[in-house]
Amino acid sequence: MTGLASERQARLLALLLPAGLLGGAYISQYFFGLYPCEMCWWQRYPHFAALAFALLAFVAPPRRMWIVLAGLAIVVSGLIGAYHAGVEYGWWQGHTACSVTALGDGDPLDAIMNAPLIRCDEVQWSLFGISLAGYNFLLSTFGGLAVLWLLGRRKGDAL
Repeated sequence: MTGLASERQARLLALLLPAGLLGGAYISQYFFGLYPCEMCWWQRYPHFAALAFALLAFVAPPRRMWIVLAGLAIVVSGLIGAYHAGVEYGWWQGHTACSVTALGDGDPLDAIMNAPLIRCDEVQWSLFGISLAGYNFLLSTFGGLAVLWLLGRRKGDAL
């Protein structure tokens, strides 16, 4: 595989990974009622940045720099996910207050007063004992490192 093919794969992964994770977050929020807490939002912000960097890598030089920034942003989201998962599992205490998600149309005060209270230290959903924050840690950290690894590959490197 040539260095150019690895760069293309890195650029594509840097675009698809945060897009897929953000898409999953919004689907779980709007279709399954899993509203984000404050730390959930913290994990989304680096993915937004990664998407912007990845899109820039398709249209603006220097492409490699944008891909590196996207990969690093993805890893940052994963590290925030690790911190959030630790708070959820009680390994350490978080330093955030509970957040409230305002919902619905109509009267804003009524929406705020009837909004669900979402706590950062409670797991809303898990699969095989891993919370959404834990999955974000796994997917983002290893995915972001994969972006950087693909970008660092040169022609003739073995898989």
